[in-house]
Amino acid sequence: MIGEIGETAGEIWNLLYKNGEMSISGVISRVNARQSIAYMGLGWLAREDKLEFIKKSRGVFVRLK
Repeated sequence: MIGEIGETAGEIWNLLYKNGEMSISGVISRVNARQSIAYMGLGWLAREDKLEFIKKSRGVFVRLK
């Protein structure tokens, strides 16, 4: 399972690198993983201090640091 989470984290990183800031829900819907794994991938990147989270009126957005 750790491998799957790591691969998903990489997919999320690439998605944000290509698209810039995105909503959390947008990220989750665009990655090729189960929702729970996608959230774990976001957590992985957050723990590695690779993400910045921005609260907006429309929800929470994320971008690479």
